[in-house]
Amino acid sequence: MSFSSLGLSAELLRAVADQGYTEPTPVQSRAIPVVLAGRDLMAAAQTGTGKTAGFTLPLLQRLLKNPLEAGRRKPVRALVLTPTRELAAQVADSVQTYGKYLPFTTAVIFGGVNINPQIDKLRRGVDIVVATPGRLLDHVQQKTIDLSKVEVLVLDEGDRMLDMGFIRDIRRILALLPQRRQNLLFSATFSEDIRKLAAGLLKNPETIDVAPRNSTVDLISQRVYQVDKGHKRELLSHLIGAGNWQQVLVFTRTKHGANRLSEQLQRDGIQSTAIHGNKTQGARTRALADFKQNRVRVLVATDIAARGLDIDQLPHVVNYELPHVPEDYVHRIGRTGRAGSSGEAVSLVCGEERGLLKDIERLLRQDLPRATAEGFKPNPNARPEQAEKSNHGAHAPRHAHKPQPGWHSRPGSRSRGPRFAASRSGNR
Repeated sequence: MSFSSLGLSAELLRAVADQGYTEPTPVQSRAIPVVLAGRDLMAAAQTGTGKTAGFTLPLLQRLLKNPLEAGRRKPVRALVLTPTRELAAQVADSVQTYGKYLPFTTAVIFGGVNINPQIDKLRRGVDIVVATPGRLLDHVQQKTIDLSKVEVLVLDEGDRMLDMGFIRDIRRILALLPQRRQNLLFSATFSEDIRKLAAGLLKNPETIDVAPRNSTVDLISQRVYQVDKGHKRELLSHLIGAGNWQQVLVFTRTKHGANRLSEQLQRDGIQSTAIHGNKTQGARTRALADFKQNRVRVLVATDIAARGLDIDQLPHVVNYELPHVPEDYVHRIGRTGRAGSSGEAVSLVCGEERGLLKDIERLLRQDLPRATAEGFKPNPNARPEQAEKSNHGAHAPRHAHKPQPGWHSRPGSRSRGPRFAASRSGNR
């Protein structure tokens, strides 16, 4: 199948060709005809599968098919809601990339930046708004946006929206939209909460599931290094240096922990920077740009980056601390192994995280291969420390984790490990 067989305009096909794409991905080939037919859609797709173009292209085609009367001030005709600023910026870039030969205007709206330029752009009239919920409601309160003419609503990363507590904001926004509209819901998984949201939002939707639930990307190899908690940073520096890793995304649980680890790596002679919710939007944008352009070797991030960062061909992801919610492990490592590239996910696991690892393996239905590094073998007689309450972050652990037998009896492995079959942070 080619893009030309999907019913897209010549302008859209030209923009697609400019990006070097000739054949649609599975989510694109299935979603685009549904959206063009005017149907509501509920789609599960992992990151890196091309889902953004899967709704951007047909959304633009729908607007092109129904032109407005000449001379009228532009109303907002399409609204895309995303959970994070980074994702909003990336979706807006996609809209502008694929719509560059079309007469539509786009505004991206999120917090952490001056609201006045956004107000000026909205007053001039825009066709498409890409927004995070909090800042969008700020504009609603200031009466700088009118959502009464929206024809298409897209909820992107719906499960993350719910995880981050946006459900009340979403309901407030839905109440401002016209009853007659097309609704598209994209999510990494079809959880029970997502199904409940869909039931109240979608009308007789088509359902597409191109990512088996809670599985990990095909091309990602995974390894667990067993290490005492106090030696994690030394092990991380060792792995980066010994492996000559040039681009590494490292996840911590807390903002303070991200800052501290970044500073420690700097002292080890490894160029690094941190990105998290306490950083200004300008600082976050600069940190991401420095990382993408290889000016820094390591980007230390909290889970705000688990879904919102789009980094082509990222070779290494490290879980410096395991997440308390097992699904977040899948989201984190999904930043590598994208768009056909292979990637490696490494987890540094100390004794107190044994239960968290067990939860992740239960979710994946697979034991992850263990490895040890020379000089960093954990002390088998060390008593696991109590997990610090301050490290619980946005999610408390689901249950108390007791020490698991067999932690040190598992055979070590330096192999890249098995390959798994496929899954791919609230900002105002």
